[in-house]
Amino acid sequence: MIELIVFLGNPGAQYARNRHNAGRLLAESLAFSSSLAWGRKYKGLYTAFNGKHLLMPETFMNLSGESVSAAAAFFKIPPEQILVVHDELELPLGTASLKFSGGLGGHNGLRSIKACLNTADFWRLRIGIGRPAYSDIAFWVLSDFTAAETAILKQALEACTDVLLHVLKEEPTSLLPEWNKRNCCLEV
Repeated sequence: MIELIVFLGNPGAQYARNRHNAGRLLAESLAFSSSLAWGRKYKGLYTAFNGKHLLMPETFMNLSGESVSAAAAFFKIPPEQILVVHDELELPLGTASLKFSGGLGGHNGLRSIKACLNTADFWRLRIGIGRPAYSDIAFWVLSDFTAAETAILKQALEACTDVLLHVLKEEPTSLLPEWNKRNCCLEV
């Protein structure tokens, strides 16, 4: 069972609508988010919901592992019971994918988590942001979604909410076939 859900992104208003903040945007979009009382703990914003732990690291993306490992150590949660929600360059906008373990795809937040947990064996809910046509990846992930992209992202985040509600109650393995690079939008 998943015991800790981590929503990756960068803290601060200047990053709030960046592509790199897709994980945090999911946390904000959850239907039950208004009932959550987030407090500062474990180098992030922390709350509990239905007996599970929710965390938004405030360490900036490249140091996310510090926050994740602090919460995991305090609650004695093994890596295989952690779900990390993050942006994914290799998936088109409007697509999401659930997977366990695997490569890091150059994602510095995942790299930090792997370094701090000493393993990449944790769950990931990857929210597609697409890869830019140009080579400046840092500019791409730190730029805001356009209005048109935001409409597509909203549909993807709504679909991802279903995944989170499922993993709050049941094992995520049953979702793997259905959520392998799933198109979440009516029109993409």
